[in-house]
Amino acid sequence: MLRYVVTRFITMLLVLFVVSAALFSLSHAAPGGPLASLVPPDMVGDSGPLIEAKTKEFGLDQPLPVQYLRWVSHIAVGDLGTSFQFNRSVASLMLERIAPTLELMGLGLVIGTLLALFLGVVQASRKGSVVDYGIGTVSLVLMSTPAFFLGMVAIYILSARFGLLPSSQMSSPGDGSTADLLRHLVLPVSVLAIVHCAVMTRYVRVGLLEELSSDYVRTALAQGATRRQARRKGLRNTLGPLVTVVMISVPALLGGAVVLEAVFSWPGMGSLVLAAIEFRDYPIILAFGMIVALLVVLSNFAADILVSVLDPRVRLQ
Repeated sequence: MLRYVVTRFITMLLVLFVVSAALFSLSHAAPGGPLASLVPPDMVGDSGPLIEAKTKEFGLDQPLPVQYLRWVSHIAVGDLGTSFQFNRSVASLMLERIAPTLELMGLGLVIGTLLALFLGVVQASRKGSVVDYGIGTVSLVLMSTPAFFLGMVAIYILSARFGLLPSSQMSSPGDGSTADLLRHLVLPVSVLAIVHCAVMTRYVRVGLLEELSSDYVRTALAQGATRRQARRKGLRNTLGPLVTVVMISVPALLGGAVVLEAVFSWPGMGSLVLAAIEFRDYPIILAFGMIVALLVVLSNFAADILVSVLDPRVRLQ
């Protein structure tokens, strides 16, 4: 186990190093830059000295390898840099926005997974029926539909058309109550949970059907076990692969949450990152990219550990 952890840790460091180099190269290779946006309108004709001063201040006059090494050395000690746009620590900006994003992503993950477990069991227990085909068809349609489109449809129907739910922000002006927060959470969390559920339901159905067709289930049924007991046993053995899929989908959920934050004007990391991309605010873009990369490698590592705990047959090597 110790050998496995050490090996994975070294592998994760190598992956993060490669990702950091790729992110840095791609972000600086994109056309445009942050300097033009910093020039006030009344200085457009005489912006040379200001741009030169800002170039030196941001260190953009240095060769790219030097900029990269300096950035990596700061990242290694937890310094995410200073935002060009806000002239503030990137870490403080991220901390301000991460809580709303985690609320959205966490609730979407939990609700979507629980709903997928229920629907997957229903499909597997009624294989070949109208219910099975109906749930499968709806899941396929939802999987093929972009999350932002579902969000706009939900806003149009439930907010603009019938006025049942608020369409944006975390709270109404002058109202910071928990009930108001929950009302604002309903639409974005529902859309995120539905998208996640549509993907996970298929995994639950396939995994459970595979377990139900195995020899030990047929033996249990021959010895007098009920179909419900067999499904319960099969579902328990399906949890290992399902945990892997859930953990691997966490970074994708973060990406989905970021997109939906723009649709629902949710004050999380999404609006911050989108503004940074438009402004070419390299420190924020790179910090978010590294957070996603770190989340990917940690999710895969956590999935391996959880699978070994849930299924004693799995040995980490």
